[in-house]
Amino acid sequence: MTTDSETPVITGGISMARQLATEGVTHIFGIPGVQLDYAMNGLSKFAEEIAFIATRHEQTATYAADGYSRTTGRIGVSLVVPGPGVLNAGAGLVTALACSSKVLFLAGQIPTRGIGADLGLLHEIPDQSGLVAQLCRSSTLVTDPDQIAGAIHGAMVALAAGPGPVAVEIPPDVLYRRTDGPAIGAEPWGTPPAGSAADLDAAADRLAAAERPVIYVGGGACAAGAWEELASLATALGAPLVASPNGKGGFDDRHPLAVMPLGHKELLQRADVVLLVGTRGLDARGRPLETAAGATLISLNSDPRAFGPPRVFDVTVTGDARTGAAAIVQRLAGERSPWCHDLDEIREWITDQFAPLEPQRSYVAAMRAALPDNTVLINELTQVGYAARQLFPVHHPRSYVDPGYQGTLGYGYPTAVGAAVGNPDRPVVSLNGDGGFGYGLAEMATVMQYELPLIGVVFTDGAYGNVRRMHKQQFDGVHHGTDLTNPDMLKLADAFGMTGYRAESPEEFGRALATAVDANEPCLIDVPLGELPDPWAIVGRPWTGR
Repeated sequence: MTTDSETPVITGGISMARQLATEGVTHIFGIPGVQLDYAMNGLSKFAEEIAFIATRHEQTATYAADGYSRTTGRIGVSLVVPGPGVLNAGAGLVTALACSSKVLFLAGQIPTRGIGADLGLLHEIPDQSGLVAQLCRSSTLVTDPDQIAGAIHGAMVALAAGPGPVAVEIPPDVLYRRTDGPAIGAEPWGTPPAGSAADLDAAADRLAAAERPVIYVGGGACAAGAWEELASLATALGAPLVASPNGKGGFDDRHPLAVMPLGHKELLQRADVVLLVGTRGLDARGRPLETAAGATLISLNSDPRAFGPPRVFDVTVTGDARTGAAAIVQRLAGERSPWCHDLDEIREWITDQFAPLEPQRSYVAAMRAALPDNTVLINELTQVGYAARQLFPVHHPRSYVDPGYQGTLGYGYPTAVGAAVGNPDRPVVSLNGDGGFGYGLAEMATVMQYELPLIGVVFTDGAYGNVRRMHKQQFDGVHHGTDLTNPDMLKLADAFGMTGYRAESPEEFGRALATAVDANEPCLIDVPLGELPDPWAIVGRPWTGR
């Protein structure tokens, strides 16, 4: 079926699918269910335009849409049944919200007549619409099939204009009923606003007058795809580039002015002007970043809520990280020589800080050496992953993903499914611990069903290792509820028909990764580990309220 608007009277489900195809959607992640029968029937009419990826859990539907969006720059789409399906999908939604991901969440509903009536209908939960609205930037409940095309089009326009997930809820009776409404033509994505001219002028003036400017990059810059603009801005100012934990991957770590994340502690204390791009400007305990006394602070952010207390900024620019950075570059005169002449010494100091963190450091080094520059790394909350946040150099745009401040354990492998779907010509590596991998290991079936050449890595220590170590540190060696029983990972891979490798050293790990990249097929790499040294003593433990 084509996307031609000259169609006979159609169901709401066909109208939904037709509009998605018209908008250029090519992939949807989801799970079918009775409330979605007519949605799935509609999608069947557009199977040549839109591939439906059936996942094994609703959380994967939203995680995968997030991974697809963050690694391609396109809109990721998920589709789930109401009630439990929406609740299961919630973790992926809040991760997309935290990471400013462009995700369209299509949620089923109970029949229109039952909404708010407390009738105990299948999959009914109290105020689903209110819940969805809390987890998304905006949400629309469609009550008439003539509204479906407009609601989806409006959601796509909203996603093109700003970050964060947008939802459309469609009850089953609306999907079943007929409409003769035409499809709405897709609009070319507009240029996200850079900010007001006056604010951009003020920011550029302060930066031009600075003697020691520093650029501090957050997750919003990654979401905006500001890779080239940040590099140009750093060169124009001669300013070091540093990233927040969520901003990792926002620029090429080989840029002559780039410094790995831990370097911000030194550079922010030297700076007389700090430009914060796409970041909330807070540390892991919710406190403003520590900067030199009297330093001028400038914030460029698309969300003005990022300017409020406890932060105090001298200049704020409400604008997109990419277009805002480009607009500031245009206001600067040429290029300036770098002011910081000991960046190599700072980089060496950072490396020295991590010297005790073995074998994590060696595993990260082996990974970087084995992987092509354009590899997509989905980094989980695991012992080697915590080291990779600091030490894994990123060399290609949209190639590093983590869960942001939500810290959603178990997000990694499901998110990597979406990244693999969206990047068939790039290696995709999912880095997991055995605790996090257990959340989504059923998605190995999805990987095999769709023949995704996803490289899954599992560091197995038989525990929620980070929690176990923290318990032992705080409670005189006592830990509780942290031990795990795992399957034999090679037998598990074989059960799914997947190639498996075991690596018992960083050298073996590097060889296994290189072999897996060359094979270009689904695989699982098992890396057994014992208890590992504490990374938080180096990078600082997140605030827990004490």
